[in-house]
Amino acid sequence: MSVQVSLASDQPQTPKATPNDVNRRSANFSPSVWGYHFLSYASMETNIKAKQRAQELKEKVKMITMAPVKKPSQKLDLIQDIQRLGVSHHFENEIEELLQQIHNSSHDSTEPGDQETDNELYTAALQFRLLRQQGYNISCAILEGLAKARNKALPASLSGTRFRKRDSPEFRKAGFQSTATFGLMYYILWWKDLDFVNKLPFARDRVVESYFWASGVHFEPQYYFARRTLSKVTALLVIIDDIYDAYGTHEELELFTEAVERWDISAMYHLPEYMKVCYQALLDVYVEIEENLANEGNLYSIHYAREAMKVQVRAYLREAKWFHQKYTPTMDEYMSAALDTSYFMLATTSFVGMGDIATKDSMDWVFNDPKMVKAASLIGRLMDDIKSHQFEQKRGHVASAVECYMKEYGATEEEANIELSKQVNNAWKDINETCIQNTTIPMPLLLRILNLARVIEVIYKHDDGFTHAGIFLKDSVVSLFVEPVPL
Repeated sequence: MSVQVSLASDQPQTPKATPNDVNRRSANFSPSVWGYHFLSYASMETNIKAKQRAQELKEKVKMITMAPVKKPSQKLDLIQDIQRLGVSHHFENEIEELLQQIHNSSHDSTEPGDQETDNELYTAALQFRLLRQQGYNISCAILEGLAKARNKALPASLSGTRFRKRDSPEFRKAGFQSTATFGLMYYILWWKDLDFVNKLPFARDRVVESYFWASGVHFEPQYYFARRTLSKVTALLVIIDDIYDAYGTHEELELFTEAVERWDISAMYHLPEYMKVCYQALLDVYVEIEENLANEGNLYSIHYAREAMKVQVRAYLREAKWFHQKYTPTMDEYMSAALDTSYFMLATTSFVGMGDIATKDSMDWVFNDPKMVKAASLIGRLMDDIKSHQFEQKRGHVASAVECYMKEYGATEEEANIELSKQVNNAWKDINETCIQNTTIPMPLLLRILNLARVIEVIYKHDDGFTHAGIFLKDSVVSLFVEPVPL
């Protein structure tokens, strides 16, 4: 299905920045390609109907899931379909029961690695992935047979019980798209009221892309508050990032950092006008978060959320000082600050709004920057640097990991990219290790960190898809929020 999205008439005009006597850098960021397109996309009536239809389909799929079969492995394709459609949260107990049966039956098999046909090869690979993904420390022996047929092409679709094709896109749209798009509509209304497009025209307007990011981290409908929280914080973080990287003077950045450290409305009056707009919005968003947490009885989380933002701006200021001093840091110095300016704050914020499962102990764990969070931050920072450093250096920017590595080791750009890519691959191993060996942090929380890294892969796979969203991310946004899932 092809969906043509006409955006020109919805796109607000970006005015020129108000001139002043300060010589500021300009990143010349492209405007949003979405404008206010999604404001007319959903209605209350269609949302209610979609939820009703989702409940009907949910009961139907439950019956299919629990229907008896000769071998538990016959349900592997069904589990995969449910997960890829983004509706697995409806069937967590059923999926866990099925995977437990499959895991037990794999231990009972007398020849776990004897894969002689394409069908068995496919089943073994799918079984290995689904069990590992669920946290089972399953042996790689199940894949030994792959070596026999590694040059064979796997069939596109084999075995298992699948959804009927007419139900699949409808269920996914009813289960996620209608809820998410309806939330996106109100989210854009919030952004429109802030009027950053006109008040802060130097910054990136990436409100839809921020929601796309948060939806990848919190795609389950029951985490709508966590998704909304992460969306708003991410959208504001983009503005703050551009203030530090592309617009603010060094003196102004010190004032803004001090204001965030104080976290008090009175600190706003020492800021220049454009910073007041951002600072007020920042305080307002966290007041909204605090009010919601108070209603849920999880008020302790707001402390971690605020402190994580303070860590973020401190690291931003450190990088801004390096740029002001024309200093190229060592790799150790750079990564020390870069890990704080990448995804530590977002990882911490992703736990906020998760309900009772995000206990104080869990918040302590994520805030203390454990191995898994460091790995996700490293993935995000290095993938961003590899894809965006040339664009950033043209406009004037602190040295990226690429420049730092080249200078410290006398390496070429290609050599630096190869080494940094190896570090990204090793970081993925750290994430996988935590998911398999973890015994203390609930898996739904670990999935936020994992999902954060997954979205980073999507956004920075080919280029800086977030900055150049109109080129590299538009199709993904349309696919997620507009088009049904192709089968």
